[in-house]
Amino acid sequence: MNDVRPISEAVTNDPEPRLGEIGLNNFAPYLMNRIMGRYNLSLRSEMAALGLSTPKMRALAVLTMIDGLQIKQLAVYAVVEQSTLSRALDALTTEGLVRRAPDPDDSRATRIYITDAGRAAFERLWPHMAKIYAKMFKGIDAAEKRAFVSTLQTILANIRKHDF
Repeated sequence: MNDVRPISEAVTNDPEPRLGEIGLNNFAPYLMNRIMGRYNLSLRSEMAALGLSTPKMRALAVLTMIDGLQIKQLAVYAVVEQSTLSRALDALTTEGLVRRAPDPDDSRATRIYITDAGRAAFERLWPHMAKIYAKMFKGIDAAEKRAFVSTLQTILANIRKHDF
């Protein structure tokens, strides 16, 4: 687990290097999972104080930016399995943080809208999220941060299944 070789030494020209050759500390999916695990864990107590779980928080975060999504779209944006999201949405609806409405263009679909109470709950959580986000980028200048985010956007475009 102490694999700290520079990536240039760890990754060979072999088109499919083995994980042992790459090393965990040079394997981007492993690093991304560790980062997101730590991020979510860092928010756990603040979310709990607001009665939120990670799926609920993700749904509210997405809906503050893109309101009125179909459940299947919200599941993609929130990176939550649709069955898990459905349970979270049931709770959020009961708590008055979101509302469901029939999709006017598809009688089989439901759209989810954030309520004022849901927006207020997310706004109470946001300062904690922003603080952890800033901590993640401590010591990284603005240009490097932009390049990193751009790289992540390219990776997502390379692997995504949906047009959004």
